[in-house]
Amino acid sequence: GNIILSKKEADLEYSWDKLTRMMEDKTLVSCKIAEVVKTGAIVYVEGIRGFIPASRLDLKYVEDTAPYLNKRINLLITEVNEEDKRLILSAKELLTEAALAKRSENMKNLTVGSVVEGTVETLKEYGAFVDIGNDMSGLLHISQISEKRIKHPKVVLQEGQKVTVMITKIEDGRISLSMTAVNEAKAQEIEEEASEYKSEYIPNNPFAALLKDIKLDN
Repeated sequence: GNIILSKKEADLEYSWDKLTRMMEDKTLVSCKIAEVVKTGAIVYVEGIRGFIPASRLDLKYVEDTAPYLNKRINLLITEVNEEDKRLILSAKELLTEAALAKRSENMKNLTVGSVVEGTVETLKEYGAFVDIGNDMSGLLHISQISEKRIKHPKVVLQEGQKVTVMITKIEDGRISLSMTAVNEAKAQEIEEEASEYKSEYIPNNPFAALLKDIKLDN
């Protein structure tokens, strides 16, 4: 008839309930990596052992988790299962949100019509993605690569190649680029300079210089 109490079990029950609330409220959790394994990292939250998959440690899959040992990172709880004693956390959502905010801020400094230097990242049948700096890339459509019709971007470009492009459109977070627009702008500039030179040119003729200021009466 004695009542047996367990503070340890009560604390664990409380911890699992708190973790569930933290997941529902999307509470940011700052944790120090206690252990790393090939498939991810181990942390402890409210005394409960949690796991961060290698695919959720960063924006991209982490091949080598060793550098994360003892590192403090911000996380969100994505799964709480008291019955299976499973606690899953992720840093990817927070990193993605921060990256999008940074990209949005950087895009405010871009101007349609400006010419920038970039590096070809990847080639697709429909065009090429070009890194223009500040963690931003834009699409260089196949029709904007060359004045001539080409079947595939690889005919003109290769990954890692430096290119000069013009920003032609910024819409819904997407950046459109053009190489042909750069060439057209250069050609127009040369034409305008030539036209200006012709209008200011005075023949080197002594008779023309004498007649320049003479006014003839009718």
